[in-house]
This record gives sequence, C-alpha cells and structure tokens, in this order.
Amino acid sequence: MKLVSFRSEGALHLGVVDGGEIVDLSQAHPSLPPDMASLLEAGTDALEMARRLATRKDAPRVSLQAASLAAPVPRPPKFLAIGLNYGAHVEESGATRPEVPLFFNKQSTCVVGPHDPVQVPQVSSMVDYEGELAFVIGRRCRHVPAARASEVIAGYTIVDDVSVRDWQYRSPTMTMGKSFDTHGPMGPWLVTPDELGDPHGLRLRTWVNGEIRQDARTDDLIFDCFAMVEHLTTAFTLEPGDVVSTGTPAGVGMAMSPPHYLRAGDSVRIEIEGIGVIDNPVVNETG
Repeated sequence: MKLVSFRSEGALHLGVVDGGEIVDLSQAHPSLPPDMASLLEAGTDALEMARRLATRKDAPRVSLQAASLAAPVPRPPKFLAIGLNYGAHVEESGATRPEVPLFFNKQSTCVVGPHDPVQVPQVSSMVDYEGELAFVIGRRCRHVPAARASEVIAGYTIVDDVSVRDWQYRSPTMTMGKSFDTHGPMGPWLVTPDELGDPHGLRLRTWVNGEIRQDARTDDLIFDCFAMVEHLTTAFTLEPGDVVSTGTPAGVGMAMSPPHYLRAGDSVRIEIEGIGVIDNPVVNETG
C-alpha cells in the first residue's frame, strides 16, 4: 500500500495510491485520523480500514497526476538522519569508516513535499543534495533488537538530505547545516513493507539537471535500517511518524572536482526502486 498526504481545497488529506488515482481517505471515512502520524498511531485497525477503502470502487478519488502532493509526514515528531553510511561515500569524504552510527537531527520545519522548491539560503552558496532511503516508525517502541525492528517500521520513502556544507562543518552536531527551511524534501508517499519487500536491495539514483550523480544500491549500507532502529531505541523512544533517513551514497556535489553546488534554476531528481521519484526545483531564498 502507498499512503500519501496531499492538498485539496486548502486542506491536507490522506489517501491511498491506486494506479493513476488517489483514494481520498479523508473523504471516504472522515472518522479516520486526519494526518499520517496520527493514522500510524491509531494502529493496525486504522491501516486495515485504509486498505479496505482503497479497494472500494465507489470511494472518492482524485487524479494522481493532478494532485498536489505533500511530504508523507509533513511534520514528523522526530527527523533523524545518519552520516557516512555508505562505504564509497566515506571514501569520497576522506573520512574514517564509522564504528558506530553517526546520527544527527534535522529540524522538522525543513520538510517539504516531493515537488516543492528547495531554497539556496541568503547566507550560503554551498548547498548540496543527498539522495536517501528513509523509513517511518509505526509503533511507539524502545529497546528493539535488530531482529524485530521490521515490526516497528510502518513504511519507506525518499528523502533529499539537503546540506549547507559550510554551516554543516562549523558544528560537530551538523544540525544547523542540515535544517535550513525547505532542506528536507520527502516523498512521494509511504510504501508499506508488505509492498516494498526487502529494503536492503534497492537501486537509488540521483540526477541534477538530468545528469546522473548518484547510482548505488541500499545493500551497501554500513548500518542497515534494522541496526539503526536497535541503536536509536537503546537511548530513546521512537514514536509513530518519526522519520529516519539512512544516509547517502557516493556522488555528492562537494566531492566533485571542482565541487558542484546547487544553484537557482537547477533541478534534483531522486529515484528509489520500488518507491518512486521526488523531483525538486532549486530557487533562491527571498524575503
């Protein structure tokens, strides 16, 4: 099942993608929770209702092509990401292969939809792309062993971990350089594990202006999705709607010679096998 957040008549709706259409859950069953995090928190009964509604021929539908898609989780309770999690990216960064996962926070206000603009901020011209697989937590959980981590993952999506490199390197936490407004494009939807299958064998590709920059497979992750859940829940509780982005492969702009940072007028397209595509234009910040 592909769960989607989209805008309709000035409001945010939940839906299920069915071919070239979206079944509008918000219209089909108004008693369902109104946002993705709340839907996940409502548990398996709510998800099964969504699944059943998606099969009804009389359910209200909108054209997928005409829909204005939002990020699947527009304001995640937590937005976590990991650095240096592909071997080739470690090499191009000139870093040491990490012995433990290197997590940082992205502020949830950086999240935008799969086709929304990404801004080059007024304070920097060193804006970089990072195509990434992300997973979304579906159950409140703590102390989850890797062998059971799949039980707490609601689904998978695509994230561009946009990075302002000079601001990133000024602070060991990296949060400032990872959290500028619009620097968390996400989508196009949330693909449930039963539909996606194994998340650790997917092809991930990133293009800038039609030129391929990243081409890798998720089986190259140093710490896989399940190991990340185990590590994070050792310290703190994960909650429904939390987003965890799993790191980027080699091919980022900063590693090119000379570096190729994003400029207004560029476009960044990220595709992950079995999930879909996000495609974001780059603009200058205004105001």
